[in-house]
Amino acid sequence: MAQSVSAPAGRVRVGSRGSKLALTQSHMAIDKLTSTHAGLEVEVETVKTIGDKIQDIAMSKIGDKGLFTKELEAALAAGAVDMVVHSLKDMPTQLPDNMELAAITGREDPRDAVVMQARNHGLRLEDLPNGSTVGTGSVRRVAQLRRLYPHLQFGDIRGNIDTRLAKLDAEDSPFDALVLAAAGLRRLGLGARIAYTLDEVLYAVGQGSLGIEIRAGDSKTAALVQCLDHRQSRLECLAERELMRVLEGGCSVPIGVLSRWSAGSLTLRAIVASPDGVRAVEAEAATPLSPNDDGGSCEDADACARALGARVAASMRKRGVDEILGAIRRPATPA
Repeated sequence: MAQSVSAPAGRVRVGSRGSKLALTQSHMAIDKLTSTHAGLEVEVETVKTIGDKIQDIAMSKIGDKGLFTKELEAALAAGAVDMVVHSLKDMPTQLPDNMELAAITGREDPRDAVVMQARNHGLRLEDLPNGSTVGTGSVRRVAQLRRLYPHLQFGDIRGNIDTRLAKLDAEDSPFDALVLAAAGLRRLGLGARIAYTLDEVLYAVGQGSLGIEIRAGDSKTAALVQCLDHRQSRLECLAERELMRVLEGGCSVPIGVLSRWSAGSLTLRAIVASPDGVRAVEAEAATPLSPNDDGGSCEDADACARALGARVAASMRKRGVDEILGAIRRPATPA
């Protein structure tokens, strides 16, 4: 393996997608870096990913592995940038051998949120008339929402948050509501658009946290970004990502998770539902773990978190989750 190129002294180059949300998130990380490391100079390089370029096809039909990361990783490997700020939920669980996940940031609210069309102000999804259309680009959301609200229809919607909101707000909008990540709305100052959050819908793996990716072996940049790492969020997300890795899932596979802490333990709950919402497999497990850096009851907290994710995945396999996942991955038979 070629020796990696470290960031020059006093300067770091940050790779980011060019959307308003991606840049907002990158600057959140940059603000923390510059407040921690006096005199640090930061440059931002924007990169357009294939997921940004293809806006007229559902993500589940494009193929999801590296949809929003490959081009950024290429820039990182080439030495054009020293670190990349990703939405963690977009990062595949298996990174290239020459890359590493160096930090996971403090988690914003990971739940999904409902945004209503003006004509439906004050209503909830259960109040919408039969056949009303909810817009979302997520198979995970549709799979769970169909189980909860069988009277609704679901339409695919792509584009950045502003684009999606504009489609919802149009007078001739085909959508009665949207379901979006609460974290993205709040980070863009659009929290007022949230009608309510969906406690009953399990969220995406890593949703609400940012993942900081660097070249493997770049100890200088690794030390630089340690100020961005948040222990509690890291442990939650490591457990969730291990669950997804074991199940070989991705953002086109409807895996929903819920991580929660209680008296000295981390509990991970997960669901995999068929896209039509008819079948679902759920599992839950807990492990003794402390959200604080106080040693806790686990000598290697990261390893314990990953073991928790693997345990939940094994339980789901015993309950038949591979039948659902296999049907999702199997190409449809031509009529």
